[in-house]
Amino acid sequence: MSEQPRGPLSGVRILDLTRVLAGPYCTTLLWELGADVLKIEMPGHGDDTRAFPPFQNGESVYFASINRGKRSLALDLKNEGDRKVFDGLLERADVLVENFRPGTMERLGYGYDAVKEKFPDVIYGAISGFGNTGPYRDLPAYDLIVQSLGGMISINGPEGSGGYRLGISLGDLAAGTFAALAISSALYERRASGQGRFIDIAMLDVQTMLLESALVRQFATGESQKPTGSRHPVITPFDVFQAKDGPIAVACANDHLFNELCDAIGAPALKEDPHYNNLFARYANQPALKIELEKVLAADTVAGWVEKLRPLGIPVAPIHTMADVVNDPQLKARNMFVEVDDAEMGKLKMAGSAFKISGYEQSPTRPPAPNLDEARADVMKELSLPHEEKRERVKQDPKEPLW
Repeated sequence: MSEQPRGPLSGVRILDLTRVLAGPYCTTLLWELGADVLKIEMPGHGDDTRAFPPFQNGESVYFASINRGKRSLALDLKNEGDRKVFDGLLERADVLVENFRPGTMERLGYGYDAVKEKFPDVIYGAISGFGNTGPYRDLPAYDLIVQSLGGMISINGPEGSGGYRLGISLGDLAAGTFAALAISSALYERRASGQGRFIDIAMLDVQTMLLESALVRQFATGESQKPTGSRHPVITPFDVFQAKDGPIAVACANDHLFNELCDAIGAPALKEDPHYNNLFARYANQPALKIELEKVLAADTVAGWVEKLRPLGIPVAPIHTMADVVNDPQLKARNMFVEVDDAEMGKLKMAGSAFKISGYEQSPTRPPAPNLDEARADVMKELSLPHEEKRERVKQDPKEPLW
């Protein structure tokens, strides 16, 4: 009896040469959509994140969360024997994904042109800081650098500040997401064309696409958005306010919701006040309106206001900590926390999948991330090649250069 497909990409074979975050996040998304992902790692070293905290029983939980379900094979692409193995894998692969600095794969003899010549149907996904063209092409990049150059830092943080990096690695995560979308699209196209594509995803490009109204206003009016704290730059009230016992988020994106809010909190005069009675007036008088609202909100607790406002359809929420997030009943109901049973680390909990697709039941568990070179015997058998014993497993980063 065949195994039930995990998702619409069931049967798609991914060769994953990525490491750290943007690339591995991309291939994890593809795995969640059903693809088989074989992670190619440097012998004796593996992905850098194998040495990233937090640890459980000496193993990286960070690595486990970004690489669950994948298989691992250690290959040195400068080694002739390993290159033969890699060529055999390319012959059977649908997609190759890498996130080295541009030029690295070319120096190894596996740039897109070289791969296309032998395997024209392979979809080649390249993720880098700045892409394969342009004056920044050869510069190193991390999330902090991309958030800086992409303007993201300049629009986040408390009002009056010089800007703050977001609390997640949005540059990496968003680039990985865009890459997965592009790869899925190329797979769809290939069904008719039979041809692969070169997909060039730059973290900086993706950050630019995420700038939303800040970029639009810059082009349209010349206004450079500054940090606005938690409030929306043009919609009011759309902010975090102080209630009796703590902060509360209230989002009224139109006149109707604002009027409903005024009535619900016992301040109907605010909706008639010419300083606040339309979207433009509220935007012009945002500081004063916030003071007026917080005077009223101080009369009750966050929980009290949530209980009163939610039934009226007013968007309102407490400010959840990570401890609150992992106990949220909505997220639990949506199967957004899954369990992994790892032989070395024991039981782990991590984020589930946001992909809810009819016909594919979501499991409450995930397979563990692979040990370094764990799939060697299986891969060699698939390729009908002899194999030596698995390479010694490494837990620490030996600080030797990668490819």
